[in-house]
Amino acid sequence: MTNGDAALPSREGLPGGFGGMESPRANTAVLFDMDGLLVDSEPLWLEAETAVMARLGADWTEADQAQLLGGSLDRTVRYLLAKATRPAPPGAIAEWLMSGVTERVRDHGVPVRPGARELLAEVEAAGLPHALVTGSERGFMDAVLARTGLRFDALVCANDVSVTKPDPEPYLLAAKLLDTDPALCVALEDSPNGIASAEAAGCRVIAVPSLVPIDPAPGRTVVRSLAELTATPDGLSMRSTRSAT
Repeated sequence: MTNGDAALPSREGLPGGFGGMESPRANTAVLFDMDGLLVDSEPLWLEAETAVMARLGADWTEADQAQLLGGSLDRTVRYLLAKATRPAPPGAIAEWLMSGVTERVRDHGVPVRPGARELLAEVEAAGLPHALVTGSERGFMDAVLARTGLRFDALVCANDVSVTKPDPEPYLLAAKLLDTDPALCVALEDSPNGIASAEAAGCRVIAVPSLVPIDPAPGRTVVRSLAELTATPDGLSMRSTRSAT
């Protein structure tokens, strides 16, 4: 199945906009992943991981990167060490990786994905509480926010939780910070790990696949791009694609 095939939208499970809502939920909150969803940071991660693996005496491919999509820094370091022919201390590897990718963002910026700025602006204008929920470290998150200017009501990163995605703790914390129930939240994610985290927390999910395909499921809508979504005070819904005649 291709990403395009996996991304056929389902008209189910969008709080306030679609699917099973007898009336709008006034406290609907929107929870955004960062890497691969709001910003196209995966090429920067690939560069940084490739550079670290060169120091460790091994090659790195896009297939390796896909294995780690949406995962924690600890898991990434373990994976890197498993491939290394010149092992190094885990702490040093983590530092090489995070300093490398953070410097790339600070020096060159990072592209914002299509529709991200527009959707965030609509969410804010609609008065919907919204949070960033990322598995990345705080230093990298701060660098991305500084370069892009993206703003949120609350921030959750790897440093804020005892265990990150796919555990539900990040999304449970985000709902708590926004003073709402996870069942009233819709989480936007691009990775299987992130989706597992949000669904385990009790959130509805809108998946926007990046590197790997994702199938629709009960409580989960799949779209091709954030540009397909719009926000009103009632929540999120699909943007009309009909052109004026």
